[in-house]
Amino acid sequence: MADRVKKSVSVPSELDVAIRAAAERSGMTYSGWLANAAHRALRIEAGLAAVAEYEAERGAFTSQEQADADAWLDRMIAKARPSEGAA
Repeated sequence: MADRVKKSVSVPSELDVAIRAAAERSGMTYSGWLANAAHRALRIEAGLAAVAEYEAERGAFTSQEQADADAWLDRMIAKARPSEGAA
């Protein structure tokens, strides 16, 4: 089992309700859902920092490069989704 650190956090009541519901929908515990959300946020932050570093060294991405990346991402998301007709 992975090491765990117990923390006490405060969240607004509306956020608590939303987290509980999201955790339940995903079959996770409240703590597990929060840890997963924090992990995702940290990966996004690291990715944005990597893009900023790349652009600082090589210049900003062009509009065409951004459009190509958006199109690639759209294809990957579509590929990852189960087909509509699958049962």
